[in-house]
Amino acid sequence: MNGFRSRLVSLTRKEFRQLLRDRSNLAIGILLPMVLILIFGYGMSLDVKNAPVAVVMEDASPTAHEAIAGLQLSPTIAPILLGSMHDAEALMQERKVDGIVRVPADFSRALAAGNARVQLIVHGSDAGRASIIKAYVSGALAQAGVRQADRNGNAAGAPPAGSVAIEQRMWFNAANTSTWYLVPGLIVLIMTLVGAFLTALVMAREWERGTLEALFVTPVRPVEILLAKIIPYFAVGMLGLTLCLLSARYLFAVPMYGSLLVVVFSSMLYLIVAVSLGLVISSVTRNQFLASQVALIATFMPSMMLSGFLFDLRNVPTAVRVVGHLLPATYFMDLIKTLFLAGDVWPLIWRNCAILLAYAVGLLLVARAVTRKSLD
Repeated sequence: MNGFRSRLVSLTRKEFRQLLRDRSNLAIGILLPMVLILIFGYGMSLDVKNAPVAVVMEDASPTAHEAIAGLQLSPTIAPILLGSMHDAEALMQERKVDGIVRVPADFSRALAAGNARVQLIVHGSDAGRASIIKAYVSGALAQAGVRQADRNGNAAGAPPAGSVAIEQRMWFNAANTSTWYLVPGLIVLIMTLVGAFLTALVMAREWERGTLEALFVTPVRPVEILLAKIIPYFAVGMLGLTLCLLSARYLFAVPMYGSLLVVVFSSMLYLIVAVSLGLVISSVTRNQFLASQVALIATFMPSMMLSGFLFDLRNVPTAVRVVGHLLPATYFMDLIKTLFLAGDVWPLIWRNCAILLAYAVGLLLVARAVTRKSLD
């Protein structure tokens, strides 16, 4: 036991020194996570703001201008007043506006009669953006009908007779911003990047340089080699987790309704999964270029595209959904977003942590099996 401890401490010390000495490792492990945090937190947003929309005023009456006042006050819509549909269609074709609102010449008379119509045309190249713009424009224009109903005899602020008043409330994202949705998911990407990608790259480099061959002629065991490789990159991954948590709290004001201890524990589980996967990839490929490509294709890209980071897996084809649910990142993504935005939902926590634990044990056993003290 003393021999095991002394060998493990010596190997781990060597790995830490090697990690700190190689600036490329530090750049991937520390600098790149910070860049991802800033890019996804500040530069990437799924929200729609200041979307240019052409407004064709064929009716120039004060009533018509009052009807579109809601568009001018909206932070989502940036209306551009035009006099003809020809000009509006030209801007739409040039992709200078995302939509066209056409107020017909008889709008004022029709509004007084209670049957006003406004034409809305939305650019459909981005279906998600188009749906959001359509909803905001429709809501803003609907206010004109409410104000007209008030003037026709309804009490101020009361809904028209026979209508149903809707009281809206948004759960788990009270600020209604995509930042609250994206920032927790960054933890998954950074854990994957540091754990799988960096570990696979560094281990494959040692296979190429023959460093592991020197270790194979010593009394150290494969288990000690694996543990010595895991510990330094586990520490780097926990540093990335700390940066993410601090950024979420102090840069983006994302709330954390769940337990911090559960967040840290589940992140540690997933980090073990990612590091083990990196060790398996490096041991199988034993080539830096091949290991980096396999790690990128098998870990980082699926974690971004198929784990629920950018879109709900329930909206994708069945085959893609099945592939997504084979990824450990999918369960950690579901877990970390729930902990941040919903709180401690214990049935989900136990289920996803159990799945991550099974992945960790399985991948560690595979890594032990493919890391042998042999050169063939």
